Amino acid sequence: MKYLCLVYLDENRLHELPDEDCVEYDASIRESGHCIASEALQSVQTATTVRVRNGKMSITDGPFAETKEQLAGFYMIEARDLNEAIQIASKIPPARVGSIEVRPVRPIREAVALAASRNGTVEVAP
Repeated sequence: MKYLCLVYLDENRLHELPDEDCVEYDASIRESGHCIASEALQSVQTATTVRVRNGKMSITDGPFAETKEQLAGFYMIEARDLNEAIQIASKIPPARVGSIEVRPVRPIREAVALAASRNGTVEVAP
C-alpha cells in the first residue's frame, strides 16, 4: 500500500538538520525499495497558493495557511500496512525537530477504472 509522509517543521529549525543526514536517509530508503518518490521543498516564502471560486482564479503569495510548522518535503512510500509506514516515517530525519504526517494514498485512478469497467464505459488509463 502507498503512503505519503508529509514532512513538517519550523523553518527556523532547518539548520539543526544537516542536509547530509537527509540525503543519507533518502538513499537508504530508496535502496530498501520502500521509497517511490521524495523531495525537499524550497522555503515556504517561495509558495504561491492558487484558488478557483465561481470560475475565477485567485493567486496569493505565500503558503495556504499560517502555521508554526510548514510543509518542508515528502516521501511517497510503499509499506505493508500503517504500522510499517509509521516505522519508516519515524526514521525520517526531520521527525527529530518537526513532525511527519503519514497518510494512505487513495487509489482514485484504480477506482475510476474499476467503476468504468463494471459500467462498460471507456477505461481510464492508470
